[in-house]
Amino acid sequence: MLIVQNILISDDVIQEQFACNLSACKGACCWEGDYGAPLAEEELAILEQIYPQVEPFLSEEGKAVIKNTGTAFYDEDAEGYTTPLIDQGPCAYINYDELGIAQCGIEKAYNAGLIDFRKPVSCHLYPIRVNRNREGDFEALNYDRWDICSAACTRGKQEKIPVYKFLKEALIRAYGQDFYDELEAAAAYIKPREQ
Repeated sequence: MLIVQNILISDDVIQEQFACNLSACKGACCWEGDYGAPLAEEELAILEQIYPQVEPFLSEEGKAVIKNTGTAFYDEDAEGYTTPLIDQGPCAYINYDELGIAQCGIEKAYNAGLIDFRKPVSCHLYPIRVNRNREGDFEALNYDRWDICSAACTRGKQEKIPVYKFLKEALIRAYGQDFYDELEAAAAYIKPREQ
């Protein structure tokens, strides 16, 4: 376990290897799971504000869910706000390309230059999950192992890309360049796990 700027970081974030392989998994993390993508409090207003620009990139089912539940949903099981789901399955912001690969409607609007919010930070950081301890007022970054990501683990090992390096852009977005630089410096002292 590392501590960088008062944030606990699991050794797995440094030692495990990962690189998304969308041609293999088809973006299954967008439709699998027990609840939607966790949302930070500041993202609630952002989603409400950008929804008109995002809506054209969503499926009819996703639009219907958001019309009924709103752009975010308080999930009792998740103990926080998440993206709404279509019939307890896919994220309401999901759409599919011609190859059947899940794509985020929010990110499509971002890539089209219509908004400056890429997607929820929790999605951008995946497979890192942020656990917040409200009583102790600290965060922990943990590597989330999920069998649907086995192709990403295989690709990461082949390309020798540690989780934190794969998520460099997302980590900088969430915590800043100084945090990432400190994490990278600390990682240099941790021996990679034998694969």
